[in-house]
Amino acid sequence: MKELFDSVSNRCSELVTKKYSTSFSMAVNMLSPKIRADIYNIYGFVRFADEIVDTFHDYNKEKLMAHFERDYYFAIEEGISLNPILNSFQQTVKKYNIPDHMVQAFLKSMKADLNKTEYNTKEEYDEYIYGSADVVGLMCLKVFVNGDDEMFNKLKDAAMRLGSAFQKVNFLRDLKDDFELLNRSYFPNIDLGKLDQASKQLIIDEIEADFNYAYTNGILKLPVEAKFGVYMAYRYYRRLLKKLKSVPSEKIMDTRIRISDPMKINLLARSYVKYKLNII
Repeated sequence: MKELFDSVSNRCSELVTKKYSTSFSMAVNMLSPKIRADIYNIYGFVRFADEIVDTFHDYNKEKLMAHFERDYYFAIEEGISLNPILNSFQQTVKKYNIPDHMVQAFLKSMKADLNKTEYNTKEEYDEYIYGSADVVGLMCLKVFVNGDDEMFNKLKDAAMRLGSAFQKVNFLRDLKDDFELLNRSYFPNIDLGKLDQASKQLIIDEIEADFNYAYTNGILKLPVEAKFGVYMAYRYYRRLLKKLKSVPSEKIMDTRIRISDPMKINLLARSYVKYKLNII
C-alpha cells in the first residue's frame, strides 16, 4: 500500500538532484535505468545534509542537523518517513545493505562543518574527506555492484579515491566561498589567504594521483550498468581541474570556474564515442 508514496519519494530525490546539480544529473542519466533512482536517493540525502551546514545561516543548524539525523534513524527503524528524501534513502540503504558506519562517517563530517573551520593535520583532513566524500563513493559502489561483495572489495579503494578527487576539486573551485563566507580552510598547512603556485600545484598533484588511480583501478572495471555514468562524471571533474590549473594561484580566490552547457554536451558526446568504441 506504500508503493505510491515510495514512488513520489523517489521522484523528490530525483528533483533535488536535478535542481542542485545539472552536471551530476547528466551523469546519473547515463547509468542503467534500474539503478538511477537509488543514486538519486543517495544524492538527495547527502545534499540536504550539506544544505543544513552550508546554507541555512538564519536557522539553528545544530538543531536542524540533530533532527535530520534523528528522523533518519526513525525512518530506518520504522521503514517510513514523511520526509520523502529520508524515506527514499532508507529504501536504498536497506536494499543494498549500506552499513551504518558509512552513514555515521558522513554525518560526522557534516557536523564538523558546523563548528570546525581549520584542518591543521593530514589526519584531520583525511578523516573529513573520508566522511564527506569517500563514503559517498562507497555508498554508490554498493548500488553499482548490487550485492557482489567480492567486486565491492576489489573496487572500494578506487571508489574512495574518486570521491576524494571530486571533493578536492570542489574545495579548489569553492575556495572563495569556503574561506571568505564560511571561514573554512580544508587544506592542512596551506595559507589560503596567501596561496602560491607551489602550494596550488601540490593540491593539483594530489588530485591527479587520485584520478589516475580511480580510473585505472576502478572506472575501467565497473559493471556495464554503471561504467558510462561514472566515466561521464570523471570526465566532467577532470575538465574542471584542467580549468583550475590554468588560473593563476593569486586569482583563484576571485575566479568561479564552471563548465558551460555547450561544453557539457561536448563532453557527453566525446565520452559516448569512447564508450561505444570500447576505449573505456
